[in-house]
Amino acid sequence: MNDYIKDTFLVVPAYNEENHVEKVLIDIANLGYNIILVNDGSSDNTLNIARQVQKKYPSQIHIVTHVLNRGLGAALKTGMTVALNHNAKYIITFDADGQHNFEDIAKVIKPLREKKADAVIGSRIFEDMPTTKHFANNVMNLLTHIFYGVKVKDSQSGLRAFSATAARKIDVVSAGYGVSSEFIKEIKDNNIVYDEVPITTIYTEETQHKGTNAIIGLKIMIKMIFDLFR
Repeated sequence: MNDYIKDTFLVVPAYNEENHVEKVLIDIANLGYNIILVNDGSSDNTLNIARQVQKKYPSQIHIVTHVLNRGLGAALKTGMTVALNHNAKYIITFDADGQHNFEDIAKVIKPLREKKADAVIGSRIFEDMPTTKHFANNVMNLLTHIFYGVKVKDSQSGLRAFSATAARKIDVVSAGYGVSSEFIKEIKDNNIVYDEVPITTIYTEETQHKGTNAIIGLKIMIKMIFDLFR
């Protein structure tokens, strides 16, 4: 096993992911990485399934539970804090719905290991993205550029990598999906050197219904406007 793997923690936020969480946890654990599974107030069998998998990988899988559903941003913040408390050298955010390709984990860590960046954004290939999601993501990229002054290829990507140094500087407050754009803002505000690498996304009917929609996008825009005057 490569030395860096044992120092890498994947933060996996999960809200009602009973259909996917078992495979996601097992596939990550089989690669040797550590996992912080944040059960964000799930009302289905997500927590019980995660605990069963944990029994097979007791030293790798750590489970944290929010009693109530607090949102993606809150779950990621909790997971990153726990990872730092475990002396993580590298922290990866990784969705629990099965949309990420496990081979991309090493790709987003590479610029950190080579000390070319302290933050990495996994950029999805928009040509492969369903039309509705493509449009929504283009809008969010534009808003992120307008309000935060940062132009990135995929501001809403859930697959990101941070060095421990960068993770300690980042302080996100958005509880929901607005956290994706806020990560970009925090990278800029803290002068964190970042890179972008292309990643593969697995689209299913289920995952297409998740993420940013018009209502969520409006809420995020309102927060961006508020941030300008903070």
